[in-house]
Amino acid sequence: MSDHPQQPKGRTAAMEDDIDLHRLWALLVDAKWLILGTTLLALALGLAYTMLATPIYKADGLLQVEQKKGSVLGFSEIGDVLGKEPSSSAEIAIITSRMVLGDVVDQLDSTIQVYPDRAALIGRFGAPAPAAPGAPKPVFAGYRDSETLVRIKRFQVPPALEGRQFTLNADDQGNPVLSLDDAVIASGPAGQPLASEDNSIVLELGDWRPGDEELVLVRQPRLSAINSLRGRLTVADQGKESGILSISLTGPSRERINAELNAISQTYLLQNINRQAAEAEKSLKFLNEQLPEVREKLNKAEEKLNAYRTQADSVDLSMETQSLLGRLVQMDSKLNDLKIKESEVAARFTKEHPSYRTLIDQRRSLEQQKADLNKQINGLPETQQEILRLTRDVQVNQQIYVNLLNRSQELQITKASTVGNVRVIDDAVVLPSPVEPKKGLVIALSAALGLLLSAGYVLAAGLLRRGVETPDQLEEHGIAVYAAIPLSERQQRLDRIVSLMTRRRKRARHEPIPLLAVEDPTDLAVEALRSLRTSLHFATMEASNKVLMISGPSPEVGKSFVTANLAAVLAQVGQKVVVVDADMRKGHLHRYFDSDGHVGLSTWLSGQCELDKAILPTKVEGLYFVPRGQVPPNPSELLMHPRFNQLMEQLSAQYDLVLVDTPPILAVTDAAIIGQSAGTSLLVARYAVNSVKEVDVSVNRFEQNRIDIKGVILNCLERRASNEYGYYAYRYESEKGS
Repeated sequence: MSDHPQQPKGRTAAMEDDIDLHRLWALLVDAKWLILGTTLLALALGLAYTMLATPIYKADGLLQVEQKKGSVLGFSEIGDVLGKEPSSSAEIAIITSRMVLGDVVDQLDSTIQVYPDRAALIGRFGAPAPAAPGAPKPVFAGYRDSETLVRIKRFQVPPALEGRQFTLNADDQGNPVLSLDDAVIASGPAGQPLASEDNSIVLELGDWRPGDEELVLVRQPRLSAINSLRGRLTVADQGKESGILSISLTGPSRERINAELNAISQTYLLQNINRQAAEAEKSLKFLNEQLPEVREKLNKAEEKLNAYRTQADSVDLSMETQSLLGRLVQMDSKLNDLKIKESEVAARFTKEHPSYRTLIDQRRSLEQQKADLNKQINGLPETQQEILRLTRDVQVNQQIYVNLLNRSQELQITKASTVGNVRVIDDAVVLPSPVEPKKGLVIALSAALGLLLSAGYVLAAGLLRRGVETPDQLEEHGIAVYAAIPLSERQQRLDRIVSLMTRRRKRARHEPIPLLAVEDPTDLAVEALRSLRTSLHFATMEASNKVLMISGPSPEVGKSFVTANLAAVLAQVGQKVVVVDADMRKGHLHRYFDSDGHVGLSTWLSGQCELDKAILPTKVEGLYFVPRGQVPPNPSELLMHPRFNQLMEQLSAQYDLVLVDTPPILAVTDAAIIGQSAGTSLLVARYAVNSVKEVDVSVNRFEQNRIDIKGVILNCLERRASNEYGYYAYRYESEKGS
């Protein structure tokens, strides 16, 4: 730093918009302990979560959906008419449907939940031991451990109370007591149903062996239980349309998820069989309705034929007529088959469906052929025509009847032997280790999250912090920096001691503050003030008088510290220095010089004392002090009084240098008034507190009052990686024995 800083001719308001990667890295280095601590804390929290979280297990199984071998009716020619085989997506939708899962919920009484009334984490450490491996299998609608066994056979509540937590405990005789919100609902012997007065709540116990803990009893809505089961269920196709479905279920209880998954597989398998059998049942019902009608038609046709033969004396058919009869019977048989097929298809599709239209076209074609054949029959003798028609009716009805009987028997066999097109390849098996929490992943993510959050906070805070951090920031805007004073750790310790003593003695502002320049002359902050002393020597040579004003943009920037210690440093080289506390509002320079400050500047300006009584000697040789005096009601008016200029002239005549500490310029106008009498003016800005904009506005405020600010003193500069400028890397040590 130069001993002769020059004020630039103009200040620029340009701001660097480029991202300074070096500064960002420096911000992270400065906050390395915060980042490390936050990361370790997040790591510890993640580790604690993995140790305390309830382990989640997973059970899986394998199903196969096979292609159907043919239609139920055995009509291979209309296999495509009945539609395509269901896709794996359709089967997955069936498995996760309310039809299947609802049946499982009902089978396992999953709507009833029973668990001990204890805290989730704390209760785990004082909970009874789980049931022994050789003990009976735990029930679902109940709770069991080494001390307790409770099974619920029936728990009925009104819909409005579904989801509410009931309490189940034992009275002094060991009988169950059911309560809701601390109100007893029902009580009595365990072998009898417990019911409320209006019988809207009924509890029937299967097993009752109470332990020391109260049990919470909840009746979930059925839909909630289904949705909960669906949320833990995963069904996936092993390959595209492979027909192999993997099914898995997660949950905290190994036994429960194993039973639930097996129940889901068996329920799905059973509904598939029932669906296949339902098709056969539907077709069998249709055939059983047709058989009596066809049998009656056959009987009537036989009766008519026999009666006509008797009447016509047993007329025989010629070869030509027999040939026509065979063709006619064949056509009628085909038409009857098409009629049955059309009835089946009509139950599935509309008449606009291509398969339905194909059957209609076939039927029309056969009817046209039959009409042509009837024309040939009409050319036969009347007797031959009649015997042919009667014989045809008998044979057609007989053939239809036989076919229907055969198909009815086939359907009965099919219904009895229906196995469906689904089979269970692998039963449910629970994986030996929990799948959640994934300890390694949770710990890694916790550490990464802690690192990212802490680093993000540091970077965001650094980017949002607009305070001055290096002298370069001010000099880039044309503001000269006379000195950069490091933050003194010794002064911080002294301030803490003074604050502690003030609190103990219940004194507000009267506890003296030690001068750092006297207590620790080798402190880096004092070394920076000595450098400032050298710079001021040349700066004041061209000044109009010996008055040096020290001001600041805002309160709490360290003006009083700089003024008092700079005065001590100047006096230590033999100069005769006087310090004037011109902050008559909140000035506290008197604490550095162990004075009460009651007699001083305000009392002299108001004519209440003589000047020699306002000027006080200090413990530092050659250093004198003028306190602020009593707080006046009109500080600005007193400073504008001609007596203030007279004071500055008298002090300049008696002392080598007059240091004037003023209030902040952005708060009040006192500094602008005092600056009119000062030959040299400096501004104190605090590191990371005052922004460049604040300093610039302060300088402009002085310039508007025709006061030239020689430069800025950057105070409390902290040693950080983001601030390499202006911080002294050495410490002056006086030689021993000198």
